[in-house]
Amino acid sequence: MTPLILASTSPFRKALLAKLELPFICAAPEVDETPFPDETAAALVQRLALAKSQALAATYPDHWIIGSDQVCVINGRIIGKPHSEARARQQLADSSGQAITFYTGLAISHAATHRYKVICEPFTVHFRALSAAEIAGYVRKEQPLQCAGSFKCEGLGIALFEKLEGRDPNTLIGLPLIALGELLREVGINPLLND
Repeated sequence: MTPLILASTSPFRKALLAKLELPFICAAPEVDETPFPDETAAALVQRLALAKSQALAATYPDHWIIGSDQVCVINGRIIGKPHSEARARQQLADSSGQAITFYTGLAISHAATHRYKVICEPFTVHFRALSAAEIAGYVRKEQPLQCAGSFKCEGLGIALFEKLEGRDPNTLIGLPLIALGELLREVGINPLLND
């Protein structure tokens, strides 16, 4: 089987895709992630996921390329990665006691056949009421500066939540594997049948 291409350098997405036990390699896509004016979160992540998968088409024309992108929405605003401890603390303070929806765009594309599929997978996180000390302690311990929403649910971030709502917890980490399995089967790639 021709290896899949994961259009990402994220170690989290790489670890998730490895669960499907399919051969793949990672490559970094060059994509401008600036939102368009008035672009919805769902439209943004779908556009960027597809752009990431298609950014590598010239290099890998005969491969299925997987792209993914994620944002979270707090009080109607699209929130990205905090990049600083102060912004991470502010994002978590804004999330305290709130239900926050994450939108993950997922795309697969194949340049030689001009085929592609793209979806948006939502996932809602219900934060418990957090104290300033808890927020500061969490940010200090886990340093979630490169994570949309300022937490890592696969780590200590789980202690921030009251409950999670969605069909696939992998979505929250950045690669919805249930949806990806569906898309791959539609193009003839089944992790349970490939050796």
